[in-house]
Amino acid sequence: MTEEIVDVMTREVGMNVSDFASFDVNDAETDLQGEFKVSEVEVNDSPNESYFDATRVYLNELGKSQLLTADEEKFYGKRALRGDEEARKVMIESNLRLVVKISRRYLNRGLPLLDLIEEGNLGLIRAVEKFDPDRGFRFSTYATWWIRQTIERAIMNQTRTIRLPIHIVKEMNVYLKAQRSLTQQLDHEPTAEEIADYLDKPVKTVSKMLKLNERVTSVDVPGGKDFEKPLVDSISDDHSPSPTDILQENGIKDNITHWVHQLSEKQREVICRRYGLCGYGNSTLEQVAQELGVTRERVRQIQMDALKRLKEILEVGGYSFESIFH
Repeated sequence: MTEEIVDVMTREVGMNVSDFASFDVNDAETDLQGEFKVSEVEVNDSPNESYFDATRVYLNELGKSQLLTADEEKFYGKRALRGDEEARKVMIESNLRLVVKISRRYLNRGLPLLDLIEEGNLGLIRAVEKFDPDRGFRFSTYATWWIRQTIERAIMNQTRTIRLPIHIVKEMNVYLKAQRSLTQQLDHEPTAEEIADYLDKPVKTVSKMLKLNERVTSVDVPGGKDFEKPLVDSISDDHSPSPTDILQENGIKDNITHWVHQLSEKQREVICRRYGLCGYGNSTLEQVAQELGVTRERVRQIQMDALKRLKEILEVGGYSFESIFH
């Protein structure tokens, strides 16, 4: 690993220098011509059979793409850096397999394979926009860091109830990598003291970061293998809503209907389907995308724009956006 690429990645991607200790350049530049197959792990990690079929179709199509030679990479990379859209497209499509390869390493960490790939693709796009072939290293080496960065950030954000600031996510990744490394070395899950000694950090700091990584268990999941009822059925209800609370909630619902109708038609359609409003049931991004005939990413963009607009509307009315759209 050259000093130049370390400098580029720490400055542009925001990685820590210590992250490079576990990075294998040869692994990033491994030939990816091998056949794509969906493993049993990936099947089990997918929410349903149709999702598995979509994964299989995507990987099969990906197997037809051609990898670029070093010379082609320099040619298209330079053109893409100058804003050539066709060259940018070639760079992205020829490196989608790298995203799949990296995404598979993050299975069983809260997101299904296609979601991991989607997040990794965003990192790939960013890498294409920033890559300068004249710096002397292969694109796969450079892109790997962008891909890993976006995937790890997505896992942190999308698998937890409370979102964390980006700088906390980056710091937590350092501790989690140390935890995984020590688990392999020690053949057991390391204690906070062992991780602190490994990273030369205070035990209190390590304990705090590991605590932040604990997931919140949904009350809708079964209580365990011997219990068919969800946890919510086992929790006593000491805070049943009063008639006043019910009236207030109904008033908020009326207001929500009014607020939503101030959005554009597309924004209203997405928000109603995603949050179970306007007579719709709650739907996932994938379901809304299929119903509207657009991509998941397009639905996500519309949703973000709509929520931003709703936040402005609610704040003018003196309401807390977070307490209503959480």
